[in-house]
Amino acid sequence: VVCCCEKHMAMCQTNKSFVGMKVLCVFVFIGFVIVEGLENGNVTEMQFVRGRGFYNRPLMVGLTLINGAAAKGAVCLDGSLPAYHFHRGYGSGSNSWLIHLEGGGWCGTIRNCIYSKKTRHGSSYFMEKQIPFIGILSSKAEENPDFYNWNRVKVRYCDGASFSGDSQNEAAGLYFRGQRIWQAAMEDLMSKGMRYAKQALLSGCSAGGLSAILHCDEFRELFPRTTRVKCFSDGGLFLDSVDVSGRRSLRNLFGSVVNLHGVHNSLPRSCTSRLNPILCFFPQRLIASVRTPLFLLNAAYDTWQIQASLAPPSADYRWNWFECRKNYARCSWPQIQFLQGFRNQMLRVTRRFSWSRQNGLFINSCFAHCQSERQDTWFARGSPHIGNKGIADSVGNWFFDRVGVQAIGCAYPCDKTCHNLVFN
Repeated sequence: VVCCCEKHMAMCQTNKSFVGMKVLCVFVFIGFVIVEGLENGNVTEMQFVRGRGFYNRPLMVGLTLINGAAAKGAVCLDGSLPAYHFHRGYGSGSNSWLIHLEGGGWCGTIRNCIYSKKTRHGSSYFMEKQIPFIGILSSKAEENPDFYNWNRVKVRYCDGASFSGDSQNEAAGLYFRGQRIWQAAMEDLMSKGMRYAKQALLSGCSAGGLSAILHCDEFRELFPRTTRVKCFSDGGLFLDSVDVSGRRSLRNLFGSVVNLHGVHNSLPRSCTSRLNPILCFFPQRLIASVRTPLFLLNAAYDTWQIQASLAPPSADYRWNWFECRKNYARCSWPQIQFLQGFRNQMLRVTRRFSWSRQNGLFINSCFAHCQSERQDTWFARGSPHIGNKGIADSVGNWFFDRVGVQAIGCAYPCDKTCHNLVFN
C-alpha cells in the first residue's frame, strides 16, 4: 500500500500481510507537522480507495460554513467561520445521525497557534471545499454496512483544543473558542433536522476522539430519552505516560493547551473538583464517569503517541529512538519492551471502563492511529480483526446491541491482520 503525504509532511507506507488475498491499495494523506514536539498534526485523511480490482470513486461532500456562528463568538483560531461537511441520510437512515469530529493535534503556545491559524486546522479559509466520505462516513453499503445511509456530518477542527476552551489573545489575533464552536455546530445541525433523530452517534478521530469523550454526555442531553444515543472515540485514548527521558511530554503539552485556551471550564466538574484540570484533559480520568454508552477504538501501539508522547525528539537526547519511532520493525528488544509497557498501561486504564456492559472496547495490537477514517482498516478485505470480528462489525454490533464487544488483541507480534504505519 502506498501512502502519499503533503508537502512538508512525512511520507508513509503501510505494511500488511494479506494471507493470499489481493492487495488492497489505499492512498492516504497523513500529516505530522513537527512543531515543538509534534503539537500540530495527528489526522489521517484518504483520497482514493481501491477495491475488488478497480477504483471506487468516493462520495465528495462540500463544505458548509456555520453562518450564524460569528454572532455567538464561535470562530476558528483566526476569527473565520467554523464549518462542516454534511450528506443527508435516506430510507431507513433518514432519522439517524452520525456526527464525526475531525482531529488535528493541539496548539499549546502562541507561536504554534499563529502557525495553525494559517492552516486548515485553524481557519476555514484554508479548508478543502470538498472532502471524500470514506470509512465510517462512506455512502456505500459494501464499505459501511451500518451507517451508509445515515445523515453523516464531519465537523471540521479549527480551534486547536479538541473543541473545548473559551478564551482569546487579542495581541496575537487568536480566538480560542472550541466550546462555542461545538455548541454552534450542534445548534445548527439540530435546526437542520437532527432534533428529530431516532438514533445518533457522536464519533471522532484523534483530537476529535478526545473531544467525543469530553462532549459525550452533552451530546446525549440534546435528545429526548427515547432517542438511542451513543459515542465512539477512535484513537483518542491519550495516556498520561512517562516518556523515554523519564518526563511527561504529553502532560506538558496538555498543560499548555488547558491554560492557553481556558479549557478548565469545559471539563467535567466531577473530575476538576478532585484533580488539577490538566489531568482531567486526559481521557483515562474521564471514561469511567461518562454516563452515555461509549466505545473506545485504539491501537495498543498508537503511532501518534509513540512519536509525540513516548519518544518525541525533545525527549530522545541521543536519538536512540529515531528509527524505532518511524518503523516498528527497527525497534530493539528493549524498545519493544518499553512499548509493551505502554500497552499494559492502556489495558489497565480501560479495565474499570470495560466493567460496564453498555460500553464497548476494541484494542488491537497494531502500530496505527485513527482506524475508522480509513477504508482499509474500517471495512474492507483484509481489514484488522480481533477473533472473527472487524472494526466496523464491532462498532455496529455494539451500537445496535446485537452483541457485547469487549475485544482486546494479543500483544505484538501475534496479530497478523494489522495495517501498521511506517514513516520514512
